[in-house]
Amino acid sequence: MRLTILLASTIACLAFAAPALAQGEEEVMGQIEDLHGMSIEFGEAFAELQDAFLFGDPSGMASLGEYPLPVQANGEAYDLLEAQDLVDNFDALLTTETQAALANQDFDDLIVTSDGVGFANGALWMNLICEDDTCDSAYWAITAINN
Repeated sequence: MRLTILLASTIACLAFAAPALAQGEEEVMGQIEDLHGMSIEFGEAFAELQDAFLFGDPSGMASLGEYPLPVQANGEAYDLLEAQDLVDNFDALLTTETQAALANQDFDDLIVTSDGVGFANGALWMNLICEDDTCDSAYWAITAINN
């Protein structure tokens, strides 16, 4: 009898804990807005990045980069100087696993920290880039790739 009560209590606790552990799109947008601002613009950049992977368009992804762009790939560190560097070396700089993870990235599973927004368990990072000291003009860009 005690085992049944203990088992039922454990299942009930897990059932109530599961929704608290899950994070939804609104929560992620709220975290981005609280930490960085411009969450709507982030959502647009997220959609552009996913479209680039969905349609096999490396130039779409490269257009989102902030250059020089640091890339860790194949046990080496690279600084890409312009978007064309990423386009020309796309398959060498992004592993098949990273490409698949980015293509299948759920908004709910993004990593949101004060350092930026991480995709694919930190394989790619985006940050808000300010164009002036007041940050009145800013945009979201890919700031690191870590395969």
